[in-house]
Amino acid sequence: MKFVIRHEIRGRIRVHIIQNGMTYRQADILQYALEEQPFVTKVSVQSRTQDATVCYEGERGAVIALLKGFCYEKTKVPESYLENSGRALNEAYKEKLIGKVVLRYGGKLFLPYPLRAGITVVKSLPYLWEGIRTLGRRKLEVPVLDATAIGVSIVRGDMETAGSIMFLLGIGETLEEWTHKKSVDDLARSMSLNIGRVWMKKDGQEILVASSEIRPGDEVVVHMGNVIPFDGVVSDGEGMVNQASLTGESVPVHKQKEAAVYAGTVVEEGELTVTVGAAGGASRFERIVDMIEESEKLKSSMEGKAAHLADRLVPYMLAGTGITYLLTRNVTKALSVLLVDFSCALKLAMPVSVLSAIREASTHQITVKGGKFLEAVAEADTIVFDKTGTLTKAKPTVVQVVPFCGQEPDELLRIAACLEEHFPHSMAKAVVDAAKERHLEHEEMHSKLEYIVAHGISSLIGEQKVVIGSYHFVFEDEGCKIPEGMQERFDALPVEYSHLYMAMDSVLAAVICIEDPLREEAKDVVAALKQAGIGKIVMMTGDSERTARSIAKKVGVDEYYAEVLPEDKARFIEQEKQQGRKVMMIGDGINDSPALSAADVGIAISDGAEIAREIADVTIGADSLYKIVTLKALGDALVKRIHRNYRVIVGFNSGLILLGVGGILPPTTSALLHNTSTLVISLKSMGNLLD
Repeated sequence: MKFVIRHEIRGRIRVHIIQNGMTYRQADILQYALEEQPFVTKVSVQSRTQDATVCYEGERGAVIALLKGFCYEKTKVPESYLENSGRALNEAYKEKLIGKVVLRYGGKLFLPYPLRAGITVVKSLPYLWEGIRTLGRRKLEVPVLDATAIGVSIVRGDMETAGSIMFLLGIGETLEEWTHKKSVDDLARSMSLNIGRVWMKKDGQEILVASSEIRPGDEVVVHMGNVIPFDGVVSDGEGMVNQASLTGESVPVHKQKEAAVYAGTVVEEGELTVTVGAAGGASRFERIVDMIEESEKLKSSMEGKAAHLADRLVPYMLAGTGITYLLTRNVTKALSVLLVDFSCALKLAMPVSVLSAIREASTHQITVKGGKFLEAVAEADTIVFDKTGTLTKAKPTVVQVVPFCGQEPDELLRIAACLEEHFPHSMAKAVVDAAKERHLEHEEMHSKLEYIVAHGISSLIGEQKVVIGSYHFVFEDEGCKIPEGMQERFDALPVEYSHLYMAMDSVLAAVICIEDPLREEAKDVVAALKQAGIGKIVMMTGDSERTARSIAKKVGVDEYYAEVLPEDKARFIEQEKQQGRKVMMIGDGINDSPALSAADVGIAISDGAEIAREIADVTIGADSLYKIVTLKALGDALVKRIHRNYRVIVGFNSGLILLGVGGILPPTTSALLHNTSTLVISLKSMGNLLD
């Protein structure tokens, strides 16, 4: 690729791409190629100017070599990235805004006054009609105030004031629409499916294949706890499907043969074989956008209060205008009240603040599914952590397989992996990965699996019943026994590891020792959360008392609970809420789903179970728990910004009204300052909350 360097400082370089025009697609390909490099920290590609700004670490020569060797055709970019980049949307709205400004000031410079006055009257008709319609519904709301201000200005022959009001209202509406649409699209993209492999049913066998290989008419098997990857019809099996991601309704729906199912919904119980109807992802994305647009989830209580306050103030503003005229008999002073109102800024700045905060969260690998959850994060005073995959690393590893039945450890691990590979849990993944590392290939040699949430798995291999799971499940629920003469070996199991027990025909066959190391940042994150105002931090785990006590001491939580079941976690959260506490729950597994639903804010780890991500209100990247601290800081900063906006809007506009009534400011100046302040506050509300 040919380019010239336009500007350069250490760690940052701006280049101009030499080519005959740059399409949005080309800009996205270049952006992706640069972002994927480990030494590149930040990239901005401008298609209009054909410039690329690259911030990097290390040697400048690496950036130069990368740009020289770049080729659009040879760069492989996920189609979903290109389809949903948002670049075309941003450019379209930039052009809208530029067009409005050019028309406004170009008209003032080049059009004669009579023609400008005629255009102003024509443009005012939609505002006047909307005001009349609102009155027709027997409501005194913001459209009435806007229509009155514009109408009175036109009647008085003050076309400049009427034009300024409509211009600034139009700019504000475009900014709000742009921010809203971009935030909704960003949120929808982050909620869209990203399923790499699925179980395809072929010749009676389940085969793990890439999702891109699936075609309409193929059959895929969806096990309990997994997301349904495609729209389709159930051809076999039955189960309960959580459709909250599409309908907002958390109560699962029973699905059986010939029932329609939709991509993105989750099998909470049972197992379904689905005949794929559509393998594309566009319909899923569009449905999510529609769901978000219609859902009240995007509305925080602060947004609702702002909208209601704005509408409630309208009658007082109209009354203030009338009283001012009656007392002063001065139309100009009365107009100063009418042309300055609080509602425009209140209705515009608050939603923009919330949607911008959601957008900013996404830049930190945090997906927030609605403004009210950011508000709840700010109010939270209690956090409940799951242990495995949350406080501990998301990738536990198998350290040792201890046999109890005379079979070789590798054979026992192979059997365990055959059962565990169907289920999305970090411990199960550790077993599967260990088998893969040891090149232990296996075919599906078991019959139908039964998965008991938070306990384990039961299946048949030939005539043998095999169970694998927790101590409680294997020894207490299933009544399995330790082989004679093996008690000493059992007692000598290393205490520093988590244990996964496997039994065959009610006799212990193996114990798989799994290292579940604590995240390096866990202790510091807990301390940072306490400093941020969280008064109570709790850890809950299904692990033994011994393991739980050790982890709790290292991390520094206030309370811990061991050997808990999913319903115990949810019950604890409900009890905390009944005591007036605002609770956040952080988890990653199927067994965390009830607690995530019960909490004021449920937070899932991005590489955890799919059902946890779907049910959760917030999803954070798996690479660092510090994102929880970032989320808390975002919530706190959003609340502060909204309260500050309230103070500025009320203070500034009250001042304008007093200056207008006092005759110090003419109505045109008051209107200009009012609308300009609304625009400035909205633009500032679009800025990042965190530095």
